[in-house]
Amino acid sequence: MSVSSFKPGPETIRAFRDALGCYGTGVTVVTTLHEDQPLGMTVNSFASVSLDPPLVLWCPAKASARHPVFAAAPRYAIHVMGETQQELAVHFSRTGNGFDHVNWHAGQDGVPHLDGCLARFDCVARAVHDGGDHSIVVGEVLHATHRPGLGLMFKRGQYGGFAGLE
Repeated sequence: MSVSSFKPGPETIRAFRDALGCYGTGVTVVTTLHEDQPLGMTVNSFASVSLDPPLVLWCPAKASARHPVFAAAPRYAIHVMGETQQELAVHFSRTGNGFDHVNWHAGQDGVPHLDGCLARFDCVARAVHDGGDHSIVVGEVLHATHRPGLGLMFKRGQYGGFAGLE
């Protein structure tokens, strides 16, 4: 077995990404409205921050063309993808628009809600912090929904399911 040991830096970005990829994450799609049009972004950096008040965070890449819109969005919805929603996650990893062939509806505040997700967190923006080549976006959860089911996972550059009990 080969073990790679390195100091993270500009020359070892690929090795650092590979090491981080050993940690599997859930997959989310964040949606918002921009100029009265729905916009989406696939994100796997999502975490709970606080139960009281109910806060979550997610981290969009600054290199993304969608970063300025999402970092400034006053409201957004974070959708936890179910194991059968890989196609949807891949779609929003490539483009932010293209809702024509996506099952969705406008939430009470107009923010796009994707149908069939494992969970959804409707948020109002609370803070945006610098996080190197990403921003750390903190939102207060105003409403949440969830259903039974298994989640879509991302590990080592691949999508997959979770083997286990619901």
